[in-house]
Amino acid sequence: MRRISILGATGSVGEQTLDLIRRNRADWQVVALTANCSAEKLAAMAREFEAEIAVVGDEGCLTQLRDGLAGSQVAAAGGGEALCEAAARPADIVVAAIVGCAGLAPVMAAIEQGATVALANKEALVSAGDVMTAAVARHQALLLPVDSEHNAIFQCLAGNRLSQVRRITLTASGGPLRTVEDLSSVTPAQAVAHPNWDMGAKISVDSATMFNKGLELIEAHHLFPVGLDKLDIVVHPQSVIHSMVEYRDGSTLAQLGPPDMRVPIASCLAWPERMDTPCKPLDLPALGTMTFEAPDEVRFPATRLARDAAEQGGAAPAVLNAANEVAVAAFLAGQIGFTRIAALVERTLERSNFGAAPKTVDDVLLIDAAARKTAREMLEHA
Repeated sequence: MRRISILGATGSVGEQTLDLIRRNRADWQVVALTANCSAEKLAAMAREFEAEIAVVGDEGCLTQLRDGLAGSQVAAAGGGEALCEAAARPADIVVAAIVGCAGLAPVMAAIEQGATVALANKEALVSAGDVMTAAVARHQALLLPVDSEHNAIFQCLAGNRLSQVRRITLTASGGPLRTVEDLSSVTPAQAVAHPNWDMGAKISVDSATMFNKGLELIEAHHLFPVGLDKLDIVVHPQSVIHSMVEYRDGSTLAQLGPPDMRVPIASCLAWPERMDTPCKPLDLPALGTMTFEAPDEVRFPATRLARDAAEQGGAAPAVLNAANEVAVAAFLAGQIGFTRIAALVERTLERSNFGAAPKTVDDVLLIDAAARKTAREMLEHA
């Protein structure tokens, strides 16, 4: 039996992780489950899986969580410090699925206890790439990528050396708006209606703007350090090939699978072995054709902005991520139009005063806070 904690248990990745655990219940002991709030849902999960502790990041939801756990053996806690303490509990694997830079401190707490961390929080690595990778090495932790693209690259690299890689290609579905001509009138409902993947609102909007792929480019830069010039993006609307690795001899390895996050999650949970999933096998004859396109960086400038931020390095990726989180929240709240998301991020990058590269989590959080302040001020005065 292996011990597992899930940070962000009530989100899409968290729910799909628990679905896999439910199907292999005798193999797992659930240590900690966390959520931002969603207290009723979190309490039900903690009861079902007999977790040791359930934690809400929003302390205002703690009373509701305690009420939901009354009469059980599950401990309840709330607040940022409690999230980090839960992440630091001894576990064989910690699934880090808190969305946004809010997940950075808990992820670092898990790394510092030397756990295997299945990382589904791309924003943490984007904002604090060098800080995180240094901590992984220092504490002899193991970082396994849950994002389907990075998990695909990880699988394609198995048994090979980065020095032999000529190019890594991340695939992108293009999102729900790839063929929409007038992006100025796009609604939040349209932006979150992804044609292939079942994801939360923020990640779905990121897919629609292509910021999701931009963030993944920066994430790949840290996970697979072959150089930015060897990282490409290609639009593949069918979402069957999840990424590809080309080697110096001309061979290209691609990882294929259904567009179901339980496949990469299972890859991380079972690594270095494999485990059964309920996912339907690919039916290639039924699929018929697979198509590929170059990203349109005029209509969707996010990937260009992300590459520029990665090339600049230092604080730029953290600023990019923070501004995007503010812009997406404003779009979902009806404050700005769809096309202003990328525009706000670009203006925030232009107006930010980049200092030295962050060396600690506190440095990253200060950069994040300053970028959010700049972005919100531009929203107010727009």
